[in-house]
Amino acid sequence: MKNFIIAIFLNFLLITNIFSSEREEELNKLFIDLKVDNINSAYVTEQKIWKIWSTHPTDENLTLILKKGSNLLNGNKPSDAINVFTNLIDLDPLWAEAWNKRATVFYLIGEYQKSQNDINKVLKLEKRHFGALAGQGLVNIKLENYEKAIKSYEKVQQIYPSMQSPKIMIEKIEELIKKQSI
Repeated sequence: MKNFIIAIFLNFLLITNIFSSEREEELNKLFIDLKVDNINSAYVTEQKIWKIWSTHPTDENLTLILKKGSNLLNGNKPSDAINVFTNLIDLDPLWAEAWNKRATVFYLIGEYQKSQNDINKVLKLEKRHFGALAGQGLVNIKLENYEKAIKSYEKVQQIYPSMQSPKIMIEKIEELIKKQSI
């Protein structure tokens, strides 16, 4: 019986590893496609990336819980959404999108340092997460760390050159800096 349980566990690990490798390969291809400076095709690629990020790699129930948390946030129930995303993080602390969603809620309720802490975790798990990097830019604007905000948006531009908001945000931040120095 013990050998049977070990065999099942090893098969589970093998299947999870294969699925993770396929997922990572697909993301790598999509990030190469995202470098193409064509707004229309990049947007389609962006949506594919978000779909992968928002789908748990092995557990459909966790994907459903993420959707529930997003619905709570959209329904203006941020504390409930935080609870759902925290539960997700407890269930799978390696799922970057659970951290990203909670970071978003923290930002929206004005908990900027908590948002930044979660963004740091997202970026450890997925350094190419342009959504988290853009969010980091917003957090740093609120914290008046303008140079850090610019660096975040510059990283977004490297990953996703045709994304328009980083260019706009960098210009606005540079205007803020100029106004402060006058």
